[in-house]
Amino acid sequence: MAATSDFPSDLLAGQEELRQVQAELSTLLKRLPWSVEPLDGFSDDTGSRLVERPASPGWTDDEQAEVEKLRRREHELVVFVSTHRYWAGLAGVDRVHARSRLKHAHEAPPPGGTEPSP
Repeated sequence: MAATSDFPSDLLAGQEELRQVQAELSTLLKRLPWSVEPLDGFSDDTGSRLVERPASPGWTDDEQAEVEKLRRREHELVVFVSTHRYWAGLAGVDRVHARSRLKHAHEAPPPGGTEPSP
């Protein structure tokens, strides 16, 4: 089974950029109002739990453009990583384990310098 260092550099770079874009998008969405369009607040206790939302001023055009830009780039990177030629050389469980290692390639290796077994 291939070590993390056996991944092509463009695949590693694509995965790292994907991780960064997803983190940036998540941070942005957490700070934006809950509704894209301006909406009044509400309280609903008819379900199994109380749901409350304050009034939302909506997103600005710039905020909407930034979310769209990040989502578009995320999609491009997901397609690049998932269809990379590297995966053609692996099958079944080896591909699954390699994909998992790629997702964690940015993490520091464990003490002793060896990679964990899948």
